[in-house]
Amino acid sequence: MNNINENKRINRRSFLKLSGLLGVSTMASTIMPVKPAEAFLFNRKEYKISEMRLAMGTFVSITAIHKSRSQAEDAFAQAFEEINRLTSILSRFQEESPVYELNSTGKIKGIPKELKDVLIDAQALYRRSYGAFDITVKPIIDLYKECSDRGYDPDSNQIANVLQRVGGSYLKLDGNSLYFTRSNMGITLDGIAKGYIVDKVSYILKKNGIKNHLINAGGDIRTSGTAANGKKWTIAIQDPHKQRRYPDLIHMNNGAVATSGNYEVYYDKQKVFHHITNPRTGLSPQQSVSVSVMAPTVQKADALSTTVFVLEPQKGINFINSQPECECFIIEHNGIIKRSSGWIG
Repeated sequence: MNNINENKRINRRSFLKLSGLLGVSTMASTIMPVKPAEAFLFNRKEYKISEMRLAMGTFVSITAIHKSRSQAEDAFAQAFEEINRLTSILSRFQEESPVYELNSTGKIKGIPKELKDVLIDAQALYRRSYGAFDITVKPIIDLYKECSDRGYDPDSNQIANVLQRVGGSYLKLDGNSLYFTRSNMGITLDGIAKGYIVDKVSYILKKNGIKNHLINAGGDIRTSGTAANGKKWTIAIQDPHKQRRYPDLIHMNNGAVATSGNYEVYYDKQKVFHHITNPRTGLSPQQSVSVSVMAPTVQKADALSTTVFVLEPQKGINFINSQPECECFIIEHNGIIKRSSGWIG
């Protein structure tokens, strides 16, 4: 997913493959500047202010339309501080995070409200999607990475063994305590936490008077208000082949879009094993190459794009058609494009 107003293209693939979606432990504690804040006065009344930083294992850019450059930049600073704070809670890479503790020990007490909120929503979608969205797939991802590091693909026996440690029903939330009912399990919030954080950033911007803004966190996009000169924000669906032939354009004021694709993070040259996995088979779905979802929040769009990718095209569209205020756009591996009933680009 691209904000086509972004002037500077950056190669995200190599960084994502090294870092993971919520950052590695060596750098997740710091939000690194990539592009200093830029601003220009475009109609004598309002500035367009933009800033980009490395955060959550990807590139996060914030663009605002506002009459005060300094007010917007102050809001940006608070927004990136919040990204840092929430990443320290939700990242599986940071050793001080509760997610890391859960994955290391199998249990945790006194979980933060933010983690509890994400878990409740994740488990609700797990049940609603009949297991297609499952945050306990970490053992599968770990197997992919281990085999990739050693130069071979996982075999059916390895996958079958790992699947015994996967299943949202084996993750229990009891008040403020969280635990696994099977040993050697693990969770990854890569398919939902980034969206949750972007939504919180949008809230902070609005709280600080920055109503008109667009946030792009590695393809997870939240829009609010209007772009320059009162126009809608324009967002391009990412071309999986990276040839700038955007499959569709979206024009929106208030809403969210997220894309899941098999072309960014993968563990073999053939891209058979990528970062999206089917928790029931232990394999990466192959029928789609890209799934974009529009929803009221980025958290919902983020999680649903992963869900639809796992369900595969027609089942995914049927599922989205049952979700209020949500639409999807799917590019299949053969180039065929499918849309949900209400998709409007």
